[in-house]
Amino acid sequence: MKTILILLIALLFQGCLYFNDRGVSDRYYNGCKEYYDAMGIYHKECEENLVEYKTVTDGVKKGIDKTVDTTKETYRNLFDE
Repeated sequence: MKTILILLIALLFQGCLYFNDRGVSDRYYNGCKEYYDAMGIYHKECEENLVEYKTVTDGVKKGIDKTVDTTKETYRNLFDE
């Protein structure tokens, strides 16, 4: 049932969601504005995506770190007894 629901959602949003270099967006192109200010400093302002890859990777990294810490603690408790 979950598989069918996921596939149905994917098919419904097939033409509405796009993968770009920063994440998943509802627009085909990034829409970033790049410019140099009067002092010669480079700026890049981008519109927000629906899902940012950086947010996803940070969340996965936190989950992996927590899992590793829990596993280490479990092994310490097993071998200490």
